[in-house]
Amino acid sequence: MIRQLIPSSVCLNCRGCCRFREENSVWLPCLTDEEALGFADRPGIPAVSVSPDKRIQPVPHPDGEGFICAFLDFKQNSCRIYPLRPFECRLYPFLINLRAKKVLLTVDLNCPYVREHLQEAAFKEYTAELAAYLNQPAQLKMLRNNPQLIQAYEQVAEIVELKLPPH
Repeated sequence: MIRQLIPSSVCLNCRGCCRFREENSVWLPCLTDEEALGFADRPGIPAVSVSPDKRIQPVPHPDGEGFICAFLDFKQNSCRIYPLRPFECRLYPFLINLRAKKVLLTVDLNCPYVREHLQEAAFKEYTAELAAYLNQPAQLKMLRNNPQLIQAYEQVAEIVELKLPPH
């Protein structure tokens, strides 16, 4: 289980995540194969919410400014499926990133909380805890089996390389 770093009160007051400039943004959360199957079986989650490449499909922003996650309650600035949110959403502001054939744990520098706390001891302790969790054999296998979770993100800080096992 991934412990949340950012207090929910901070997230609920920010209007950064779950919003996208483009309809096919790299920032759209991807689902693991297991999550995609689970979403297909869940009542109340329309099939059109997940694309064939296992990304959550965005919907037009109510103010006409790009797109938002289909599960974002725009007025409340909260997630409609928070207890069921995908691995990538649980991981955020951390991301699994591909750089020069290396798979890295990175952190999104666009997150205001990250920018403010990146150099603090508690942040560094959390990142070490997260890196240790992700470098466990079961997590590495899950990442290897779900390559859609490994993207090439920009504006991120590298934390640690993940040692994915060969196929």
